[in-house]
Amino acid sequence: MYTWIKNVKMVNHRNELEAIELMIKDDKIEAIGTDLSLIGIQAEKTIDGQDALITPGLVDVHVHLREPGFTYKETIQTGSEAAARGGFTTICAMPNTNPVPDTVEKFEELQALIKKDAVVKVLHYAPITTGLKSDELVNQPGLLAAGAFAFTNDGVGVQTAGTMYLAMVEAAKNNTAIVAHTEDDSLLFGGVMHKGKISEKLNLPGILSITEASQIARDVLLSEATGAHYHVCHVSTKESVRVIRDAKKAGIHVTAEVTPHHLLLSEEDIPSDTAIYKMNPPLRGTDDREALIEGLLDGTIDFIATDHAPHSAEEKSGSMVGAPFGIVGSETAFQLLYTHFVKTGKFTLLQLIDWMSTKPAEVFNLNAGSLEVGAPADLALFNLTEEEEIDAKDFKSLSSNTPFIGWKVVGNTVMTLVDGKVVYS
Repeated sequence: MYTWIKNVKMVNHRNELEAIELMIKDDKIEAIGTDLSLIGIQAEKTIDGQDALITPGLVDVHVHLREPGFTYKETIQTGSEAAARGGFTTICAMPNTNPVPDTVEKFEELQALIKKDAVVKVLHYAPITTGLKSDELVNQPGLLAAGAFAFTNDGVGVQTAGTMYLAMVEAAKNNTAIVAHTEDDSLLFGGVMHKGKISEKLNLPGILSITEASQIARDVLLSEATGAHYHVCHVSTKESVRVIRDAKKAGIHVTAEVTPHHLLLSEEDIPSDTAIYKMNPPLRGTDDREALIEGLLDGTIDFIATDHAPHSAEEKSGSMVGAPFGIVGSETAFQLLYTHFVKTGKFTLLQLIDWMSTKPAEVFNLNAGSLEVGAPADLALFNLTEEEEIDAKDFKSLSSNTPFIGWKVVGNTVMTLVDGKVVYS
């Protein structure tokens, strides 16, 4: 089947918007040009993009779909629909579910659910250790054969250096990545937000910056010793950026991601003791936020990932103390970053697309993130002219735990296609 997409613009390598048309044959991009009527193909379907920006489908290597075990927060279906609404066509889901997919049998059951319910491409992580808490390593080759994307204990740090070392030895052997939530539990001291002037003002226990950076420092040396690809989740502190920058200069195979909320907010944006601002890692100081932006611009941080982490309204309605960590992000990431960084001239549009699509696909060797002939027809269309207000009632996610409700943004998703089929419009 041929699908003809007309009246769209792509950003070229000079960061200029260029009017184009695309022809899709089945699930692949067949042709790109300025007037595809000249190639003489009769398309069965025509899509008028109405002057929207067209990009390769966005890629998010860090989401929580909550199924199985926590389907009141999110499901594979609703989480993938939320991703589609945000322009994401490939997402990678974390294994902190119940049960944890730490055996081949459990993982295969999860894969069957994904095949049945997902509307975008969902790649699933397996855990590094059984139950996300023991020192017993999982069967990496078996889980990779079952379809595991990579290995992570996201939500908790691997506390023992010996366990992380052995996991990396195995990962290097299996040519896969160890993806780390970096957090030294012995340095937590019951913290619920960043330890700084706002935690003191609100009289709340704080989380030290060194809680994150110290584990990264440990792990990059383990990565150097083993040759494993080590990827750092949701970097949040200036010390972490420094450690990663130094590791890259030393030739260690380390990559890193940053979230939209850590780029956009700092501790000073927290108005009161409210759980909607409780996330892990927490919103840090303004100097940390500036270091994250600098790290993204200079290549220390490789790309952006949302850490979409849904929770119920009841769970996020009170104090930070006792509430779960997390913020949803799939449906707000592109437009927030476009509005506050591209329109203000801090990032180029080309950089933003690279960080949200091309670069994560390159880092993890995914067949995604490309707008060229022969590539999968995984595409997103965005409206760069009309301003809208972020409204929870528009969300496809079951949850709306985000402080960005009510923010006015430009760059909302018009349409998302996966393998040439419209999955959001």
